[in-house]
Amino acid sequence: MSVVELSLVLLLLLFAILASGAWIAVALSIVGLVAIATTISTPPGQVLATAVWSASVSWDLTALPMFIWMGEILYRTKLPDDMFTGLAPWMQKLPGRLLHVNVVGCAIFAAVSGSSAATCATIGRIALPELLKRGYDEKMAIGTLAGSGTLGLLIPPSIILIIYATVTEQSIARLFIAGVIPGIMLAVLFMGFIMVWALLNKDRMPAAEPAIPLRQKLAASRRLIPVMLLILGVIGSIYGGLASATEAAVVGVFLSFVFSWWSGTLNVGSFREALLAATKTSCMIAFILSGAAYLTAAMGFTGIPVALAEWITAFSLPPWALISALTIFYIMLGCFLDGISMVVLTTSIIIPLVERAGFDLIWFGIYIVLVVEMAQITPPVGFNLYVLQGMTGRNIFQIGAYTLPLFFLMVVAVVLVATFPGIALWLPSTMLDAR
Repeated sequence: MSVVELSLVLLLLLFAILASGAWIAVALSIVGLVAIATTISTPPGQVLATAVWSASVSWDLTALPMFIWMGEILYRTKLPDDMFTGLAPWMQKLPGRLLHVNVVGCAIFAAVSGSSAATCATIGRIALPELLKRGYDEKMAIGTLAGSGTLGLLIPPSIILIIYATVTEQSIARLFIAGVIPGIMLAVLFMGFIMVWALLNKDRMPAAEPAIPLRQKLAASRRLIPVMLLILGVIGSIYGGLASATEAAVVGVFLSFVFSWWSGTLNVGSFREALLAATKTSCMIAFILSGAAYLTAAMGFTGIPVALAEWITAFSLPPWALISALTIFYIMLGCFLDGISMVVLTTSIIIPLVERAGFDLIWFGIYIVLVVEMAQITPPVGFNLYVLQGMTGRNIFQIGAYTLPLFFLMVVAVVLVATFPGIALWLPSTMLDAR
């Protein structure tokens, strides 16, 4: 069987297993098993043991359950209420007013969460009822919340950046720093869209609320101090060179417990719920990573990644054409797979192409997170759509339509990062290379 025929068989087998409803990790492992059994005489079990062990002993992976636990702890505190109360007075003068709380709130919570779905759920349960109660347009309230929730993937500490760093052997700290400016840029694009929409649709905006005195605004802003201290403790320790990403994750968990205790929400029940939720999520991700590691090892034996890289190289595609093709590929893939699965499933094949094309792998990590963000709001598998479906009762395709303008803004962000790589690379080169 030729490499092309084998790759087609494996691809069809993968989609057939996924369509059957099997777990993604199981599907990846079965495809890896078939690839090993049909290409080499080595017992598949030995390859499985070696691949899974190698993927599991990485010290960098320790940060993953810690950041997930930190987000679960904060989800059960008064942090979202404090953020809405502290941000709302400052948004009243901007066109779009409190719709901006969705964007700014998601951006801030993303800096202490690392998860898109968690960011969307946490901000949504506070902001969405308030916006609808005050008469804001439902489509805009839901759409901007779904789109802004994706900032949880890009703004550090990002779970998916940790996974990408692990599978590609890149620096987590460098990737975290690289995600800051693109994350801020995307948030600014979202806020710009809200302003333009509000100016063009004044009849769909509620009446302006009474002006709030400056002293009252400053008093409300005091409720933002804990989250700012938390961000400073976690992200600041990484940027300042005081801690690695793994050590900063432990600092984040400790500070989250301090905040939970201080706010009166820490008890045996909340501790147990946060710990079990973080354990379930971490185990799910670890299971997927193990299956992907086995498939990656199998792909190496089959020679498919090298053959595919040589085949695409033969076309002599310019860099922009390769990135355009990859963007379309990831957008299509995002309709069927979640972001984590997309990253771990494709890196063994895509990374050789990217390296041969001369792209920086730190830059590519930010690029791939941007396109994976789109998968969070594309039906039928967009996680953020499911989160908001549970909150609103709306059909996920309806919610996807509400989010379509923000999807196109993500495409704009991809174009900007591809055209100007310095958006992602300037900050890590300035902060880390200077030390």
